[in-house]
Amino acid sequence: MEFIVFVVAAAGALAGGVGVIASRSPVRSALSLLLVLGNLAILYLLLVAQFIAALQVIVYAGAIVVLFLFVIMLLHMRSGEGRIEKLRWQRPVSYALSVVFLGALLWAIWTGTETQVAVPSVGFGTVESVGHSLFTTFLLPFEVASVVLLIGIIAAVVVGRPVVPPSARAHLPPPE
Repeated sequence: MEFIVFVVAAAGALAGGVGVIASRSPVRSALSLLLVLGNLAILYLLLVAQFIAALQVIVYAGAIVVLFLFVIMLLHMRSGEGRIEKLRWQRPVSYALSVVFLGALLWAIWTGTETQVAVPSVGFGTVESVGHSLFTTFLLPFEVASVVLLIGIIAAVVVGRPVVPPSARAHLPPPE
């Protein structure tokens, strides 16, 4: 039963990935990304990582995809606009590299002699294990990421604020 769920979820994730890169519509690409992230959450559940699966759905499938859709809508992306293809060689090269990658992947699968099954340790993916590793082993990268995100938020506020020309500043009330 687990194998069938794995095959269905993996096929869904692959189909969504192909949809992300093959779709000409940005909205359809974002919805294909939602399909990928939903199937990844199912794969996390198969690994008995319930907390990571829930985070996958809430943070990535929920917040990030909605953010992408808001940005797409705010940029007024219109479907049917003609694309200017500047680099005509990219498409054939990407097809050739995809075939090479697929061939290498299939060769690695068929020539693999040892079948290794990764068994997750007890408590893998639980809130306790994620919190313990986050605040012990990965404390410094966690804090660095929070500082980088804070700098990004401050930069977004600075870049997004309206620019008041010097001639209009004379008419503004004095700061209190």
